[in-house]
Amino acid sequence: MTAATDRTAPRLARGLHGLPAASAPVRIVHLGVGNFHRAHQAWYTHHAPDADQWGIAAFTGRRPDQAEALAPQDGLYTLITKGPDGDEAEVISSIVAVHPAADHEAYLRYLADPAVAIVSLTVTEHGYRRDAVGNLDLAAPDVAADVAALREDPRAAVSSAPMRLVAGLLARRTAGAAAITILPCDNLPDNGDVARTLVLDGAAAVDESLVPWIAEHVDFATSMVDRITPATTDDDRALVQDRLGFSDASPVPTEPFSEWVISGRFPAGRPAWEKAGAQLVEDVAPHERRKLWLLNGSHSQLAYVGSARGHETIDAAIADPQCRDWVEQYWDEAERHLGLPPQEVRAYRDALIARYENPRVRHLTAQIAHDGSQKLPVRTLPTLHAERAAGHLPLGCATTLAGWILHLRGVGAPVQDPGAGPAQEAANAGEVAAVVAAVLETLQPGLGEDEPLVDAVVRQAGAITGNT
Repeated sequence: MTAATDRTAPRLARGLHGLPAASAPVRIVHLGVGNFHRAHQAWYTHHAPDADQWGIAAFTGRRPDQAEALAPQDGLYTLITKGPDGDEAEVISSIVAVHPAADHEAYLRYLADPAVAIVSLTVTEHGYRRDAVGNLDLAAPDVAADVAALREDPRAAVSSAPMRLVAGLLARRTAGAAAITILPCDNLPDNGDVARTLVLDGAAAVDESLVPWIAEHVDFATSMVDRITPATTDDDRALVQDRLGFSDASPVPTEPFSEWVISGRFPAGRPAWEKAGAQLVEDVAPHERRKLWLLNGSHSQLAYVGSARGHETIDAAIADPQCRDWVEQYWDEAERHLGLPPQEVRAYRDALIARYENPRVRHLTAQIAHDGSQKLPVRTLPTLHAERAAGHLPLGCATTLAGWILHLRGVGAPVQDPGAGPAQEAANAGEVAAVVAAVLETLQPGLGEDEPLVDAVVRQAGAITGNT
């Protein structure tokens, strides 16, 4: 039940029902506000003991929906934690302002404010606009348009995430504000280094003098994030109405488990996130590999293979014995290359199964299937290459690739992937056996030349659809 349909219940807003009437000052700007950010970074900030000093100004991604839903609620929303035995509902107050991405002047004003200490991002892997070698894709139409616009006018509106960061840093330099941390929270290895490369590439393309300023004043932190966060449903809105007595247009369902591992200097300060459960470490990489390869890698497999076998949610897919066997096979392959103690990996695998089996967290396979062309290179290919280098033919990885190719051919979840054009075209150019090599080549040059791998992907495609 939403505020638009329920005229009798009060709308969630500050000062009502004992909620905080005052907002914390804005010291964090977030790009890409969605359910995951609100279940994760905003939740950690809300629970930090110094939360009253760390308000978040959040900006939407491609669509303004979250701003339209949350702005009338003063940024407040309900987090619904769906445990196996019941729900817990909590109002989160760390987001104190919500803007559509188009409100570029507001964004520039925040970045020019010396009090703003952090810019965080959840823009998905696709949003980083990298080329094949990991640099900023200056030939991409949106990036090229942004570069041209900023050369003409440093305050011009831009749309790509890397160039929005560059635009904000231009405004910050002009205002005389200094130290700031950029904190990516997307599933990319070494995401802080990735962000640094892209921002420096964008700065060099617009104004070479910005490059040394960034080197002196901008800290690029790295983080690993983990919390399963499904899409919001009408049932979630009804739960808030029934449980708390007011209407929330955009509550967030999530699971009990949460993990955040961070490495960075934060020269302008940060919330005491570690007091809320985050880990501050020198090296995020081991945690990152474990999560990307085991959780994200198996999530992608279940998204494509599970949906091809008729499963709409992760809990339904993992309950399919064949899907479960393929996940375990993939995990066996990945585990050999993690470099972590076997007992630690086994405990993590067992915990993942329990999380996947939770029937109250309806994580849609179609939601996870988005942007496979950007996700598979960091989730699946590292294990595949490690296995091939060790002389093994990784059938678990081949199963994921087979599921993705079937997905591109219209089997299972619909394709939502702006970067998949060439792969989708190749996937539909003939029978499966005839197109696998060409599709793999679009994912990574040279991959389609691995004949044993191609044959394995063809066989697994038949196994998924029952055409073996």
